[in-house]
Formats: sequence, C-alpha cells, structure tokens
Amino acid sequence: MRPHHLVTHPRALHPGAWWLWAIGLAAAASRTMNPVPLLLIMAVSWFVVSARRGDTPWASSYALFFKLALFVIVIHLVFQTLLSGNSQGLTVLFTLPELPLPESTGLQVGGEVTLEALLSALYVALQLAAIFCCIGAANALGSARQLLRYVPAALYEIGVACIIALTFAPQLATDARRVRDAARLRGGSTGRIRRFGRLAMPMLEGALERSVDLAAAMDSRGYGRTTVSDPRSRRITSALVITGMLGVCLGVYGILSGTESGWMGLPALLVGCVLGIAGLVVGGRRTGRTRYRPDPWALPELLVVASGLTAAVLTFWQMRTDPTTLVLASVNDVPPVPVLACVGILVAVLPAFLAPPLPRPESPARDLEVAA
Repeated sequence: MRPHHLVTHPRALHPGAWWLWAIGLAAAASRTMNPVPLLLIMAVSWFVVSARRGDTPWASSYALFFKLALFVIVIHLVFQTLLSGNSQGLTVLFTLPELPLPESTGLQVGGEVTLEALLSALYVALQLAAIFCCIGAANALGSARQLLRYVPAALYEIGVACIIALTFAPQLATDARRVRDAARLRGGSTGRIRRFGRLAMPMLEGALERSVDLAAAMDSRGYGRTTVSDPRSRRITSALVITGMLGVCLGVYGILSGTESGWMGLPALLVGCVLGIAGLVVGGRRTGRTRYRPDPWALPELLVVASGLTAAVLTFWQMRTDPTTLVLASVNDVPPVPVLACVGILVAVLPAFLAPPLPRPESPARDLEVAA
C-alpha cells in the first residue's frame, strides 16, 4: 500500500464508499419501526456529515433532505389526524368534526383522534425520515456527478446523459440569477408575469448555446463512439442483464417479505447480482473507456464501507433473533433498546474519525508568501 493512501493523508474519499455507507444505514432503517434506532441513525448521519463535509456546492444538500424529512413527518401526522376516524385505540386525545362521506369509499374525515394512531403514524414517518437523512448524507459527502464516472461501460450512454443533466441544472440556476440581477439593475417593469417574459428568453438562449457548445466538445473528444460488436454478443448481454434483474427482484422480495422459500431470498439475490455483473462486463467490451486520475480505493474506503455494512448486518441479525425489539407489538409500551442494532449503528459513526481529512484550500496570504 502506497503511503499517500493512508488515512492521515488529506484527500477526498471515493464517492462510492460514502454511498455504500449510506445504503447500509438506509437498509438498517428499513427493517425497524422502533424510534430508538431510527433517531440514532439520523443522529449518526448528521454527525458524520458535520465532521466530513467540504466546501463543495453539494455539501449543503443534507439540510435540504433533513427539512424534507421533517416535512414528511408533519404531513404524515396531519393526514393521520384528519383521516383517523377508523383508527384503533383507547386513549382519545380530541375529537374533530366529522365530514360525511359515502360508505363505499371506506374513508372517514374527522372523528376521534387517538394517541395510539398518532404514535403509529409517527413511527412510520420516522422510518421514512431516517432513510431521507441517509440519502441526504450520501449526497452531501459523495458527489453524484463524480460517482457517474464509475458507471459500467455498458451503461455508458445513460451515464453521459445523467452527467449532462446534473451539469445543466446548476448552470441554469446560475444563469437565472445572473439575468435576474442584470434586469434588476436596468429597472423597468416589476410585475411577475412581465419580468418572467423578460428573463425567459435570455435564459433559454443561454441554455441552447451551452448545449450546442457541449455537444461540439463531446463530439470532438469521441463521445458516443463504440467498437464493433456482433449481434451474438448483444443477445448474450441482454439475456444476462434481464435474467440478473429478475433474480435481484426475486431476491429482494424474498428478503423483505420473509418468505419461507429457501431459494427466494439471499441465494436468488446473489445469483442475480452475478448474472447482472456478467452482463455488464460483456456489454462493456463494445465501449472503450479511459479514466483520467481515477480516485483511489484503499484502506479508508474499506473501513467506511465496512462500518455502514456493519449497521445493516447487525440490524438484520437483530431482526432474525429478536424481532419484537425492532417491530413494536404495541405503541403504548416504552420502546425497547435493541442493543445489537444500536451497536451496529454506532459503528457507522466511525467514518467521522477514520475518513481522511479533506484538503484545505490555500489562503491568498500563504500564496503571496510562497511567491515571495
């Protein structure tokens, strides 16, 4: 192992490691309705993002996802309050005026609102909120645009389209601010409709001009060109990918549903992944790709991924050995603490200390000293 791959060397961690870590936490959140591990997952994601995010434009996306998680919780509770006429529970908090609806709809607006119904809705909303926080942490720590550089060669065209889309949206927002500031300096009409008419044409013209320049630059660099491949190779690739996707779907369904069929679960998932990867490898032969300065994958990346997978594995093991601690039988009882799952989630906080520090930008004063 080369010295510059050690943990102490300042560098950006591979984005794939952050996404795999976040997927492990999201998988742990998907297996429990207990608020204790769910709140712990949200706290762990917030702590790691606070410790390891940089000054990149996407680093502030965690706050957006956290607000979205809070919005999900509020909306879930509001709908449960309004549509809780048929809910079960003995502890009545208050009663809302009922809105008569036909019995065929099966809905009842208003009525008695019970504590049990609100707690049940809160636990479901917390699960969604924890998953949103995991996705936000992955977006804040690992650049999605940089991650698309490692899309398999068989998905080359899809990766290029995603990169163009991710590049186009921020530039369009920048153009909108620039045109709006210029229009404000010039003065004129202040109505929203008239102002939008004045801003729409410069923005559209700039977007079209940038699209033409991007297409010309990509064409000059050989994007979209493929090597010669026979029809037999295409048929083999399609068969492998379709069979692999079918196996992955059956495996995921078997794991989530807890079916008793031995083959529908982890074995089907593993076989589907192997066939899908084989199809991507065979299909990637028709596209020659090179990477300029690829991101290293060394000990820090392995430790980060292992910490996220530990949270998922221990939570799944807790679900297998003692499911009553993760899926509450009664919302009236105090939620128990699933020790094994909580230990795995706490292990996921280690990237805040094990990930390499980000390189600090040189200050202008230091640059002047070096130049002198």
